[in-house]
Amino acid sequence: MDSPRPWYDTAFEDGYLDVYPHRDLAPARAEVAGLARRGLSGRVLDLGCGFARHLLALREHGFDAFGLDRSLALLGRAEPGLRGRLARGDFRALPFRGGAFDSALMLFSSFGYFDEGENARVLAELARVLAPGGTVVLDLMNPARVKATLVPESRTRRGALEILERRWLERDGTRVVKDVQVRNDDGDERRWREDVRLYEPGELELLLAENGLVLTRCEGDFDGRPFTPDALRQIVWARKRARARD
Repeated sequence: MDSPRPWYDTAFEDGYLDVYPHRDLAPARAEVAGLARRGLSGRVLDLGCGFARHLLALREHGFDAFGLDRSLALLGRAEPGLRGRLARGDFRALPFRGGAFDSALMLFSSFGYFDEGENARVLAELARVLAPGGTVVLDLMNPARVKATLVPESRTRRGALEILERRWLERDGTRVVKDVQVRNDDGDERRWREDVRLYEPGELELLLAENGLVLTRCEGDFDGRPFTPDALRQIVWARKRARARD
């Protein structure tokens, strides 16, 4: 009997974007502009690029940027002009040579999909494909805010779609899980689950260090505001060690 598909394969298919229509090009442009002002530079990898809205914004901003995602459905929604800049692959085994990029991004909570060892492997792969001194930016959920504001159930109506979302915490509050049900007026229905590891700043700093990356700063949103317990996001900046003891 075949093993069930992992959640990150069943979630990111046609219909996923119906739940997140606000995640469009306008905020991507603003987020990229903010990252550029605060130090993003060089050749950039957008890891977990989805339908490549940030990749398009990066290219518009003048970056030599490339994107990778596992989902053929989402990659198929990218602007046609980006096709030569996109690759399909797994975060844990990147199809790029060592030192190929000056910067790498993982946005919209795209880090933390796997178990502890595999999440560490993602960071090790990021370190491998970065040039010495290169920059990593991780856009993560803020665990304190998630735990304080978690809404167990919500229903949303968008045109012909009714979206039901149920949320809870697992593994002593270290993972946030969401079941999504999308039903249209014709009765068609799709369901999926999202299951993401929540990282406290201290444990993330240790995990980065164990995989060749040094935490440089943590911000509370894309505008660079300080990270606090009620911050909207956890924007983590790290760099690849230039030397063994750097």
